[in-house]
Amino acid sequence: MRRTDFRPRAAYRPSAVALFLLSLFVVGCTADWEASSQSKRGDGRKGAGAARGGVLTGKAALGDWTTDAPGVRRRITTADLPPSFDTPSVDNGPKLVARPQDAWPKVPAGFKVDEFAAGLQNPRMIRTAPNGDLFVAESRPGRIRVLRAKSGAARAEVNEVFASGLDRPFGIAFYPPGDDPRYVYVANTGSVVRFPYRGGDLKARGTPETVVSDIPGGGQLRGGGHWTRDIAFSRDGRRMFVSVGSRSNVSDDESEHRRAAILEFTPDGKSERAYATGIRNAVGIAVHPQTGQLWASVNERDGLGDDLVPDYVTSVRDGGFYGWPWFYLGPNQDPRHQGKHPELRDKSLVPDVLIQSHSASLGMVFYTGRQFPSEYGGDAFAAQHGSWNRSRRTGYKVIRVPLKNGVATGEYEDFLTGFVTPGGDVWGRPVGVAVAADGSMLVTDDGSNTVWRVSYQKR
Repeated sequence: MRRTDFRPRAAYRPSAVALFLLSLFVVGCTADWEASSQSKRGDGRKGAGAARGGVLTGKAALGDWTTDAPGVRRRITTADLPPSFDTPSVDNGPKLVARPQDAWPKVPAGFKVDEFAAGLQNPRMIRTAPNGDLFVAESRPGRIRVLRAKSGAARAEVNEVFASGLDRPFGIAFYPPGDDPRYVYVANTGSVVRFPYRGGDLKARGTPETVVSDIPGGGQLRGGGHWTRDIAFSRDGRRMFVSVGSRSNVSDDESEHRRAAILEFTPDGKSERAYATGIRNAVGIAVHPQTGQLWASVNERDGLGDDLVPDYVTSVRDGGFYGWPWFYLGPNQDPRHQGKHPELRDKSLVPDVLIQSHSASLGMVFYTGRQFPSEYGGDAFAAQHGSWNRSRRTGYKVIRVPLKNGVATGEYEDFLTGFVTPGGDVWGRPVGVAVAADGSMLVTDDGSNTVWRVSYQKR
């Protein structure tokens, strides 16, 4: 007999699994609709600034200090470059102020920042000796300082002047590579010298020996006269690399001879040759500990507008030409040298990782410690001293450059930020980065004359 009592049945209650599958369907449809809408609006085109997979791209990647925060990732490509003079070239140097009472460097979750050493004078490059001592170049007063702390200590317990009377020292390296170096090499602005050394020395054992006497020197001028010289040795200790920045912003006269290059010597200063050219100012150089590849952190040119030309961190090809002064980032011709050297156009290399223009990328290091999470192992870190030739500030931070099997992914990530006040003034300017023996990271800051220690707190 047919049922005729149409009483309502109990309401259908979908299971948790069914609800989960339904939510996936709705989210997927929404994402497809949003992607279609963006395409119709043109948001997917160059300069749209979409964050794909958590990475800022296009115009959004160019950004400024207000978009900086630990963990923010950016990917800048040559397709994002505006035309030359798209915006006026400005002189917008930082207004340096004392660190506000409530200001402190910012790091990703799980990390901690301590004031490792304070009251220094113009601390610039920092390097870790094999025994764990930290050598800091105080460039303006012309000296090298040694800081020492027990493993895990948040603050330096020993602070001594190793050597003085130097000429704007910057780069520091220990030779031969390994656990038992016999010399500390120092790159002055116009020479390379070395001191006899044994692990644990807090004072130089004697007067410096000149290894290279005629490195092209330069003054501290706005937009030119790059004076810093960094130094590094190949893993086998047979080659010594010395970076020499350009004298000018973008000139090609005789004053640029042996400049805008990374020079190669033997450790005793002989057999000079140009390892790479067209690199405007490779302030920081480092040799990858596994691959042995030379890398550089580079300041590019000024005067072409807010978003030209991006600074960069890159592996450096032996014999490579990186464009300066006639080209930049591949075959892009500098309009101030229109028509010059067409034979070099296709030889100009595109660097591995492009950084927000005018950030002033300085010292760099590869993370070789074991304290940070494993995904940081082998990545590069570079200090961004901060812009002057941009209407909206960039830099004033330390960035992480992810690598896979020694090769850059093309992205970079904000790691240490917070040196700019809400009003746009600056209280800190990162210069050098080093990995301590305990796996923490040390950062020199010549804005507040401080060395900061970044450690990972295991959770």
